[in-house]
Amino acid sequence: QVQLVESGGGSVQAGGSLRLSCTVSGGTFSTYAMGWFRQAPGKEREFVASTTWSGIHKDYRDSVKGRFTISRDNANNTVYLQMNSLSPEDTAVYYCARDTIPWRVGILRTGFGSWGQGTQVTVSS
Repeated sequence: QVQLVESGGGSVQAGGSLRLSCTVSGGTFSTYAMGWFRQAPGKEREFVASTTWSGIHKDYRDSVKGRFTISRDNANNTVYLQMNSLSPEDTAVYYCARDTIPWRVGILRTGFGSWGQGTQVTVSS
């Protein structure tokens, strides 16, 4: 029943920025960890970033550290991914996901349950 909808994708030149949004409806948001993943053509889905339910602790894959920022707005049931200094290697369909359980103590890079439909990010050189 829970629905995740991503938005904010598009085309941008290398070095540019985009902010992705993911809104959650039909289910609880504020007590669940949230994550961002991406999948490029011909490649497997890979972890990008995640945040605990509290929004205090965050995790990023090495290739996006210092460039991407994950944040959440519990009042609006929305998680964001601010992407700066984009490169063609960032081109992919980006998905947001919700954890399978609420109140998780740790932070994780896998095992998320509910997924959005994805939003395309294309970075040209």
